[in-house]
Amino acid sequence: MTGDSRNFKGVPETLRFDIVAGLTAAAVVLPKAMAYAGVAGLPVEVGLYTALVPMTVYGLLGSSCVLSVSSTATLAILTGTAISGVVPDGNPAQLLTATATLATLVGGLLLLARLLRLGFVANFISSPVLTGFKAGIGLVILLDQAPKLLGLHIAKQSFFSDLLTLIHHLPETSLPTLAVALTTGALLIGMDLLKPHSPAPLIAVGLAIAASAMLGLSEFGVSIVGHIPRGLPSIRVPDANMVGALLPPALGIALMSFTETIAAGRAFVGPKDPPINANRELVATGAANIAGALIGAMPAGGGTSQTGVVRAVGGRTQRTSLVTAAAALATMVALAPLLGLLPNATLAAIVIVYSAPLIKPGEFVAIRQIRRMEFRWAIVATIGVLAFGTLQGIVIAIIMSLIGLASQTAYPPVYVIGRKRGTNVLRPLSSEHPDDETFPGLLILRPEGRLFFVNAQNVADHITSLVAQYRPRVLVLDFSRVPDVEYSALQMILEGERRAKEQNATVWLAGLNPSVLDAVRRAKLDVLLGKERMLFNAETAIEKYLTIFATTSDIMTDASNFIAPAEQSNKP
Repeated sequence: MTGDSRNFKGVPETLRFDIVAGLTAAAVVLPKAMAYAGVAGLPVEVGLYTALVPMTVYGLLGSSCVLSVSSTATLAILTGTAISGVVPDGNPAQLLTATATLATLVGGLLLLARLLRLGFVANFISSPVLTGFKAGIGLVILLDQAPKLLGLHIAKQSFFSDLLTLIHHLPETSLPTLAVALTTGALLIGMDLLKPHSPAPLIAVGLAIAASAMLGLSEFGVSIVGHIPRGLPSIRVPDANMVGALLPPALGIALMSFTETIAAGRAFVGPKDPPINANRELVATGAANIAGALIGAMPAGGGTSQTGVVRAVGGRTQRTSLVTAAAALATMVALAPLLGLLPNATLAAIVIVYSAPLIKPGEFVAIRQIRRMEFRWAIVATIGVLAFGTLQGIVIAIIMSLIGLASQTAYPPVYVIGRKRGTNVLRPLSSEHPDDETFPGLLILRPEGRLFFVNAQNVADHITSLVAQYRPRVLVLDFSRVPDVEYSALQMILEGERRAKEQNATVWLAGLNPSVLDAVRRAKLDVLLGKERMLFNAETAIEKYLTIFATTSDIMTDASNFIAPAEQSNKP
């Protein structure tokens, strides 16, 4: 190989890596895409359509160098729930029209989000809630595919009802179908253990097709995919009459598509890659979904597992996506008749093996160890999906995230501050530092976070209770950790000053940030207090207090009387 990074045939090294990565990714992506189409209740070729156009469009517009955009397990089950709601009789043509309409709405909503600069919504669902939501989705997918794995047919209703029905019909399991599924699953798991990111799905599909052709599996009761149209797909026109019914689920699917895309893109950014641009990702995924809708593709988003394959085998640019899309096109044109022999049990096994990682018990354990309240949110999100459905589960996930946000912002910590002995270091009093200095008659309180209408009253009540407990001559409100105050918070300060005066305490303000200082001046609070009670920082306040009120002998050598209240000061 020469110094210009070309191989012996003169092909640029980067291009060679991208071609190899694209073909390897195709061996993983295409079988999974067909399987996910089955999860959505759609013909397997729809999965190929989703691996063709959305992947191509994202490859041209996306900001990630390696992100692979196609169908995912989460989007597939959400899509199936949405379209079955508007086509309850399962009419194949209407299902494809509903899919095109849904993908158009998802793409349009993503583009609208870009116009409104809503790229920040990728972080809208908290990580613990998302963990619970995906675990619920994983369980729904496993139960959804179990009948195909066992060769059973059950009328679907709700998760728990379907689970009872499945258990009731277990004696009717088709042993040949189960054998095909178990063989496929063992092959997939074994190959992934021996060689991660191997083309295990492609090998499994190839062997299953060969077995179906040579052994005549359909004659033993093993269900096969059946006829797949050969060649390019026809144009699909969205149905305006379905927009009203599909718009609500499209909102949830757009949110999940963007959330998964951003998460996968950020997870695989290389040290030399440009950063992921959230607003550009909105454009890329929005355009990809709209373009895919024209040929009946499912809603698409970035997939973590398939992107991991691209990165693991050396993919460096979005040419890998173009190569994978070309492989999808070649499959549609040349291999459609062979794919018709594929057992549905093989597709179900692929779905189950690659959807099971959505359920992450380890993350639940880690969340519980760090914060039990967030663990409860994760559990509620999981139960919400199972009890109320996948689309309703998104609403529950968002509500839980909002509750989490509200609970954190409604009760910001308010610390009682002391000084590390022999230094000018100020810090919250705690049992870990019993020798920190405090000063008789001086109470320094430090609220943290933005103060606004949600938390102003809680902070005011908290400060009032501390003032009543310590009965200081001077109350110093250290606002050095407060970036902004809203009108309600300013009213709280004014009211707090009045209450403190009633308890014979004087209020000083210290450490005002520029925006807070500006708000205080506009509220004329600086006039009320006077410049002498507005200090540069808490250290200055201590020096002034000692000069006016205290002597050296007044300094407390034991802050233990303050420790217990201080440790309670950041609890609502």
